[in-house]
Amino acid sequence: MTLPKLAYLTGEYPRASDTFIQREVAELRALGHEVLTCSIRTTGAEHLVGPEQREEHARTFRLLAAARNPLTLLGAHLRALRHPGRYLSALRLAWRTAPRGVKGRAYSLIYFAEAAVLAARLRREGVEHLHNHIAMASCTVAMLASALSGIPYSFTIHGPDIFFDPRLWRIDEKAARARFVACISDFCRAQLMCFAAPAHWDKLHVVHCGVDPDRYRTAPHDGQTLLFVGRLAGVKGVPILLQAVAALKARHPALRFVLIGDGPERAALEAQAKPLGDSVSFLGYRSQSEVAEALAQADVFALPSFAEGVPVVLMEAMAAGVPVVTTQIAGIPELVRHGDSGLLVPPGDAEALTVAIDALLASADRRRTMGAAGRATVEAEFNIHREAARLSALFTAYAEGRTPPRREARP
Repeated sequence: MTLPKLAYLTGEYPRASDTFIQREVAELRALGHEVLTCSIRTTGAEHLVGPEQREEHARTFRLLAAARNPLTLLGAHLRALRHPGRYLSALRLAWRTAPRGVKGRAYSLIYFAEAAVLAARLRREGVEHLHNHIAMASCTVAMLASALSGIPYSFTIHGPDIFFDPRLWRIDEKAARARFVACISDFCRAQLMCFAAPAHWDKLHVVHCGVDPDRYRTAPHDGQTLLFVGRLAGVKGVPILLQAVAALKARHPALRFVLIGDGPERAALEAQAKPLGDSVSFLGYRSQSEVAEALAQADVFALPSFAEGVPVVLMEAMAAGVPVVTTQIAGIPELVRHGDSGLLVPPGDAEALTVAIDALLASADRRRTMGAAGRATVEAEFNIHREAARLSALFTAYAEGRTPPRREARP
């Protein structure tokens, strides 16, 4: 069986906050796929926090940087014009799917210009299939590059952002033109089914993001350390979490709260945390290895998000045997079973969050039982080796003209 040569495209790759994409690429390479990684923008230095990110950054094709060279841009469009019918059809697609208004049209033409450069690179590298993560602007470029080159494409859809304005990003058109779509959860698939025509539902496959459980060390988790890992942005609900920590300090005086990550709300959150003194630590972005070590030292993991897909960081915590407290939204209940591997609370409810964290901090036995259940869940259902193999099978089956079953049997 010959495995198709792949290209992966995202808006910015690699990023410290999207390590799951790096793991997926690494696993596909381990399975025998050649994978060319492509990024619309050049990744900021703040994301190159470990050797994995630096190595991937060095080998990634940066599309905007290439397109800014006038000779590269002109040459790509001249090559695309060798197939005038395909070129005009792709240009019409760009215009037809553009957001309303002058600005929307202008951006769509920019995406078209970038797509020609990407299409030229894909053809030169002998790429047989293009895959996109995050179905927004970069997926528009992928769709147009596919139309220009004739190389099929697929994409992984995550949420929640894409579902806030799905018509703006024309996920109906993207799903229709894609060879297949990987949905990270059943919830995500159902959301896409609201907009994709029923004729395309059979090519919407559930493929989980995943982690390598062997990378995470389980520990006794018998202390009083609460950990958060994620972007310091409003959607993550960190102000609510800081309220909970403040309420818990009297009952758990040894409580330490560690935050890993960065983002636009960091300064405001640091100001909110100031009365808690040195019991709260903001560590900024950390490498995958440093996150794994922090999880080994944590006793409870909390993620009180207001909107999510299925957070990979919860999988990482569960793989490390850390019980989790998180919100009962979107696809999270497909990962965290309330009372089994963690506790689910209503989003935005500081009192319920406080009670849940308190319950776990108060019982080391309960933490150990939930932590073991969480690791078992990740090993069985969110293991990157299994999920990458599932994705590889989809790439191969569609390349061979076979239609694989919509759902693979899972344990």
